[in-house]
Amino acid sequence: MSSEIRKSEIVEELKLGAIPQHVAIIMDGNGRWAQSRGKPRIFGHQKGVQSVRHVVEAAADLGIGILTLYAFSEENWGRPKAEVSALMKLLETYVIKEREKLHKGNVKFRVMGNLERVPVRTRKMVLDTQQYLEGNTGLTLNIALSYGSRNEIVYACREIARKVQSGDLTLEEVTTERFSEHLWTDGLGDPDLFIRTSGEQRVSNFLLWQIAYSELWFSQVYWPEFRKEHFYEAIRSFQSRKRRFGLVLED
Repeated sequence: MSSEIRKSEIVEELKLGAIPQHVAIIMDGNGRWAQSRGKPRIFGHQKGVQSVRHVVEAAADLGIGILTLYAFSEENWGRPKAEVSALMKLLETYVIKEREKLHKGNVKFRVMGNLERVPVRTRKMVLDTQQYLEGNTGLTLNIALSYGSRNEIVYACREIARKVQSGDLTLEEVTTERFSEHLWTDGLGDPDLFIRTSGEQRVSNFLLWQIAYSELWFSQVYWPEFRKEHFYEAIRSFQSRKRRFGLVLED
């Protein structure tokens, strides 16, 4: 039996269970994977692009609505300039190469974060791609770029404070739902499943508000080696859990 046929059977099997509508992933371990092979860190990031392709395809095949990938954090600006520059160029290469393939696959593209810090060329490319794929109705590929959750929350607080100060919003109208509307994930809904690769078990300033009730799944696999079968393993784990949201479920 070919691997493609087997993967198709796995997809159909998984579709019989609960499918998370929003999956968020910290794509961790690129640099360490490369260094363990005597390669520069950027080599790991380059190989990690292949993992992005695999996971996007797997998510689309399963009918997942939103896939949020942590591509570059605000803290990452503190890395060596050469690595940061290489990462920006790698992102540019990805959107250029993958744009038509994403369009053919009916994938919508979205980017969120503090984009003012992103180089003009890179920012233009990702925003142009977002606009180009705006009309697609399948999987939404949401890229967190120059993103930090604490700053996102501060931004939301400032926007709400401005509206209260101007009289457009009353204090009584400030609810959790209204607060969520001012986050960069507005319209996407909270992740059902949160994945981090490379064995690290922390959330690293990623979607702090949004993952309050997400199911967490940590993989020992470094991101450059993460493939569809690992993603399916995470989905299986999700399907085995009972999501209570603080309530007591009847047996």
